[in-house]
Amino acid sequence: MIDFIFGVSHPEHWHAMNMQQHPHHYSSLRHLGSNAVSFLQDRFGAGVYFNPYVEVNGVVIKYGVVSIDRLCRDLIDWETLYVAGRMHKPVKILCDDARVRLANQVNLTEAVRVALLTLPENFDQVELYERIAGISYVGDFRMTVGENPNKVRNIVGAQLDHFHRLYFSLLDDLPNVAILNNGRFQQNLNPKFRGLMVQKLPRTLYDLIMKEHRDHAARKHIEVPLNKFATYQQIAASPDLPLYMDQSLRAVIGRPALTQSIKGIFTAGIGKSSRYASAKLGKWVKAK
Repeated sequence: MIDFIFGVSHPEHWHAMNMQQHPHHYSSLRHLGSNAVSFLQDRFGAGVYFNPYVEVNGVVIKYGVVSIDRLCRDLIDWETLYVAGRMHKPVKILCDDARVRLANQVNLTEAVRVALLTLPENFDQVELYERIAGISYVGDFRMTVGENPNKVRNIVGAQLDHFHRLYFSLLDDLPNVAILNNGRFQQNLNPKFRGLMVQKLPRTLYDLIMKEHRDHAARKHIEVPLNKFATYQQIAASPDLPLYMDQSLRAVIGRPALTQSIKGIFTAGIGKSSRYASAKLGKWVKAK
């Protein structure tokens, strides 16, 4: 099954037109009208409305609908990382939109910063790309049951050249990263450079990490500098930064991933939801 994400300017109008042309794509929720469907899309879960198991010209696809505004906010601020995380991996853009293109450049750069902040001084391209590809799965309950536990490794292994094309120029532009031979990298662990990366984290993640650090400092009776730049450097030099990052990503991802999956039971319908869950569980059991 091939996955698509459709970013649309006016979801209610889009669903109204789509329901007229393809009513069989929808569950019984279509009887409530496009207004109810667009309301459910935006107010619950991660702001995406999925129609799975749709056959188009003999090919089975799953497509999700998200508003352009919601998509751009997720790409820039990492509100849920639901779509932004998908776009950390190589994807095919079928219809270019300037806002989304620029927002995704921000998204990819932010993914590199997060990966670098949790990697050692020396690392290779596989470690980097697996760290990036795995960001959006931290705290996702589906990785515990329902998803192939080797999913991240498989994604990177099958698309290593595509990851290289997607991220190499971004890495080449970073003053604190040196590109070595044989796909290896070296980063400067100077807190000044790393503090700048902390400062430039996506807004949602930044707020959570700052809170994690303040709470940790209060428990350990560590003084937090009044100067923000000094605080960034303190966070960057902290041995607990990987823990801050993990807990903060879980806070971003966990709830939207769960509520989006619950929403999918209603948007897809019981039959398609059961079929989808069975397929996922089958892959999970096979991988085990």
